[in-house]
Amino acid sequence: MPTTPATAANTSSNGAAEAIMLELVDENGTTIGTAEKLAAHQAPGQLHRAFSVFLFDEQGRLLLQRRALGKYHSPGVWSNTCCGHPYPGEAPFAAAARRTYEELGVSPSLLAEAGTVRYNHPDPASGLVEQEFNHLFVGMAQGQLSADPEEVGETAFVTAGELAERHAEAPFSAWFMTVLDAARPAIRELTGPAAGW
Repeated sequence: MPTTPATAANTSSNGAAEAIMLELVDENGTTIGTAEKLAAHQAPGQLHRAFSVFLFDEQGRLLLQRRALGKYHSPGVWSNTCCGHPYPGEAPFAAAARRTYEELGVSPSLLAEAGTVRYNHPDPASGLVEQEFNHLFVGMAQGQLSADPEEVGETAFVTAGELAERHAEAPFSAWFMTVLDAARPAIRELTGPAAGW
């Protein structure tokens, strides 16, 4: 992983991973502190900064990922291309590009901000809570995917119609429809009206 001021602060001097810290924010998205990742997700949850990425191919199909079964939160469910949390002090745009590459082995092109959305989604299976101020990004996925199996169980490119069918049949992350609906205006601008988003 490339070392930046933000990532250096989250790696010990011997290279071992330290506790992952998240940025706590107020209702306006202003940073008010930090919390350890798991603690921030314990009920009732602490409002923290997050990001969600939606990447599309040249045909206007959305890249979905099924979260790896080993993940502590929402394992085995389908979700958007990539989601996660910036390190404290890391710009959401930089975090979105970094995690997309780390999880899927592809650097997004034409990545653009698509607004923010605030939500509170409990996960009934784990008891964890997503209290997030989420920065949304849309872009294009170009190049060969090389997913990290510890993060991603499966990937699929889907049309808007195929997504509706899959969403009716398979489990999705609790936050998926919230972030998708919030990003739709930017998605339509990126993919054009013919894609049906």
